[in-house]
Amino acid sequence: MPKIESLFNNNTLKLNYMLTNYFKTALRSILKTRIFSLINISGLAIGTAAFLLITLYVQFELSYDKMHRNSENIYRVQLDQYLNNELAISSAECYPGVGPALLEELPEVTSYSRLYNMGYKNNVVITYEGAPNGPIQYKHRKFLYADSSFLPLFGHSLKYGSVEKALSDPFTAVISEEYAKMYFGEENPIGKMLRLRDDDYNDELCTITGVFQKLPQNTHLKFDILFSYKTLIARGDWAPARYDASWQREDMYVYVELRPGTDADKVESKLPALVDKYSPGLADQNREDILRLQPLESIHLHSRLAEEAEPNAKADNVYILGVIAVFILIIAWINYINLSTAKAMERANEVGVRKAMGALRNQLMWQFLMESAIINLIALLLSLIIIVLVLPMFNGLSGMGLTMLDLLAPWFLLTSVSLWFMGTLLSGLYPAFILSSFKPVSVLKNKLKKSSGGAILRKSLVVFQFTASVALIAGTIIVYNQLNFMMNKSIGMDIDRVLVVERPGVVSRDRDVIQSNIDVFRNSTLENPEIKALATSLTIPGKKREYKMGVKKYGDSDENEIVVRINSMDYDFVDVFDMEVLAGRTFSKDYPNDPDTAMVITASVAHLLGYENLEDAVGQTLYSNQFQWSGIIIGVVNDYHQEALQKALDPVLFYCTPYNGEFYSMKISGAHTDDVIKHVNESWNKAFPGNPFEYFFLDDYFNQQYMSEKKFGGLFTTFAVIAVFVGCLGLLGLSSFTARQKTKEIGVRKVLGSSVAAIVYLLSLDFVKLILLSTAIAVPITYYLMDQWLDTFAYQTTMPIMAYILAGSAVLFVAFVTVSFQTVKAARANPVDSLRYE
Repeated sequence: MPKIESLFNNNTLKLNYMLTNYFKTALRSILKTRIFSLINISGLAIGTAAFLLITLYVQFELSYDKMHRNSENIYRVQLDQYLNNELAISSAECYPGVGPALLEELPEVTSYSRLYNMGYKNNVVITYEGAPNGPIQYKHRKFLYADSSFLPLFGHSLKYGSVEKALSDPFTAVISEEYAKMYFGEENPIGKMLRLRDDDYNDELCTITGVFQKLPQNTHLKFDILFSYKTLIARGDWAPARYDASWQREDMYVYVELRPGTDADKVESKLPALVDKYSPGLADQNREDILRLQPLESIHLHSRLAEEAEPNAKADNVYILGVIAVFILIIAWINYINLSTAKAMERANEVGVRKAMGALRNQLMWQFLMESAIINLIALLLSLIIIVLVLPMFNGLSGMGLTMLDLLAPWFLLTSVSLWFMGTLLSGLYPAFILSSFKPVSVLKNKLKKSSGGAILRKSLVVFQFTASVALIAGTIIVYNQLNFMMNKSIGMDIDRVLVVERPGVVSRDRDVIQSNIDVFRNSTLENPEIKALATSLTIPGKKREYKMGVKKYGDSDENEIVVRINSMDYDFVDVFDMEVLAGRTFSKDYPNDPDTAMVITASVAHLLGYENLEDAVGQTLYSNQFQWSGIIIGVVNDYHQEALQKALDPVLFYCTPYNGEFYSMKISGAHTDDVIKHVNESWNKAFPGNPFEYFFLDDYFNQQYMSEKKFGGLFTTFAVIAVFVGCLGLLGLSSFTARQKTKEIGVRKVLGSSVAAIVYLLSLDFVKLILLSTAIAVPITYYLMDQWLDTFAYQTTMPIMAYILAGSAVLFVAFVTVSFQTVKAARANPVDSLRYE
C-alpha cells in the first residue's frame, strides 16, 4: 500500500507540474502576441455575449406557460366555425357548456376550467367604497371570471387565502398583491368588499378571498383580478342556461386537463360526436363547428386565433434569431481558427525545438488546447461583463425584464460553462492538430512548406463568415422594408389625429338617461373648435374582437350565404375616418328609420354578393339566418383593414347605432393637443360622473399590432451588425498577418516603382474576391428564406433586388476599409527596413 500511495502522489505531482507548465507556456504565448490575442479575445467575447443574450430571449419565449403545474397535459379548446364549408372564424373562445360536457363524456379529461374575459369585452369599473378618504376606483383590463378549478388546475399559489376554496362561492374574488395595495394600502385585504360595475348594467358587491403575487411574464394569461365564475351563474334564473350549459355563444376560454400519457389526437377525434350531440341542427343551417385541442405550451408561439388573451409572438422569428445566435458564435470561433492556423508558420520553430527536446505530439496538442482554453475563458468572463452592462438596453430592445438573478439561473450558468468547453475544443482542436504536426527536422532546416490546404480552409471559413454577414444585412433590409410597408400602407381609413375614449362602465339602466348623457358629452366636446367631428362605433381599427355573421340576399338559397364582419357607425363615422362613399349614401339624421332597417356595406361585400356595379347593391335587402334579421343596403363604402396587414381584410357590414357604440372617436386638428385632452376630460366628467377618464390615439393603438415585428426587426438588425463586426475583426487580423508575411515582397515592389495604391489593390484583391463569392452564395439562400418569411403576411412588399446590392456593397465596403487599414500601413512602410538584411 505505501508503494501504491507513493506512486499515486508522484503521478499527481507530475500532473500538477505538467498543467502548470502548460498554463505558463500558454499565457506567455498569449502575451507575446498581444494584438492577435486581443483580436481573438474581443471577437470571442462579443460573439459569446451576443449568443448568450439571444439565448436568454429564445429561452424566455420557449418557456411560456411551462411553469404551470402539469402544463404538458393542459389544453385550450379551440373553436373553428364553418359556413357553407368556408372557414368563418377560428377562435380561442368556446361555448360555456363545452367544459362540463368534456368532463362528463370523456374519461381522459380529469378537470376543466372556464374563463370569461370580461375586461377585454366590457368597460369594467371596480370600486373600493370603504376607503377612509373616499371611494377608490380603477378601470380594469386584465380582469377575468374564473371557475373555482382554475387556480389549482394551473398551479397558482396564493399569498393569502385557500387555492381550492377562494373562488368556490358566488360574489368572491382574488386580487393581485399590487392591486391589493392600490385599493387597501397595507391593510389585510381578506374580507374586504369590492363593487364591480360594467356597461352591461351589472352591479355586484364581491368579497376578497385571496391575494396572489405578481404573475410571471412568460404566461399568455395575465390578470390583475379574478371574480368567481359562479358570480355569473348567480345573476338570475336565466344565468345557468347562459353561462353554464350553453352551446350558443362562444365567449369563454375553456381549458381541460388530460390524464398523463393520453394521446390528445385520439381525444380530439371524439369531439365531432360531442358537437353533434350538444349542437344538433348545425348541418341544416349549412354550419359546422369543429373543436380542437391546443397544447397550453404552444399557444404563445403558434396560436393566431381570434379573441386571444394577448398578442402572441411568432415562432419563426424566434427560430431565426436562434440561427443568428449560432452564426455569430461560429463566426467568432472561425476567427480564432483562422488566426491560429495563419500564425502556424511563425510558431513552427517553437514546435520544432520542443519536439527535438522530446515533447510528444499529444503533449503539444494539450499545450495549444490550454492556450485555447485560457483565451475562451477570458472571452467568456468579458462576455458576462458585457451582458451586465448592456442588459438594460437589451431589455428595452426585447421587451423583457431581465435582472442579474436571471444570469445566475442554473441553466444559464450551465450554458456558459458548456460554451467555454465547446469553444475550447471546436476553436482550438484544429489549430492544435496543425501546430503539433510539424516535423522537427523540416522546421529546424527551414524546409517547412506552406500548406495549400490550410490556405483553402481559411478562405472557405472567410467565405462562410461573409456569406452569413451578407445574408443578415439583406435580411435586415427586407424585414424593415416589410415593416415600413405595413405601417405606411393606407388601411382604408384615416386614423391619424383620432382621439378615442371607451364608453363609460358605470351607466344608468334608463336608456333615455344614457342617450341624454351621450348627447351632453358629444355637444360639450364639439364646443372646442380643435375637435372637428365625433363618432361612435361598435369597434375601431386595431380592435381584434371578431363580430361576424352570415348574410345572403333576401330570398336567395342558404348555400349563397356569405360571412361578413359586423361593425356599427353613427351619422359622423365616415367624416371622422375620411372613408369614401362609393355608391348610395351613409346613415343620416334625415332618415329616422336608419337605425332600424338600414345598413352600409364595404365594396368587397357587394362583390361577394355578385354585384360588380356597386350601385346595383343599393336598395337590396339582406337577411341573416343566424340572427333572424334583415336590412336594406343604403350605401357602399371603401374596404378597410380592421386589423394589421398580417391578415387579409374582411368584408364588413355596418348597422346604425347613434347611441350604442363602445368607442367614441374624435377627429382633432393636431394643434393644442394637451388643451384638447383637458377639454375632453372635462366633458367626460360632466356627462359620465363616477367613470375614470382614459384615452388613446388610434394610430398608436393600431400600430401596437406591429410590436412583435418591431421587436424582431430591432433584434435582427442589432445582431446582424454584431455579426458583421465580429467577422471584420477576424478579417483585420488576417489582413495584418498577410501584410506581415508579404513585407519583403512589398519592399521589392516599392523599390521597382509600385505605387501605394497598386500595392493596396494587390493585397486586398484576394479578400475582395472572397467577399464577392460570399455575396453570390448569400443571395439565393437569403432570397429563399426571406420569401418564406414574407409568405406569413397576407400583404407583403416585393422582394427588393436593391437589398442584396446594398448588403453586398456594405460588406464589401466595410471589409475593404478593414483590410486597407493594414495594407496601407504596410504599403507606406520604408522598403529599406524590410530589405536591410537581404
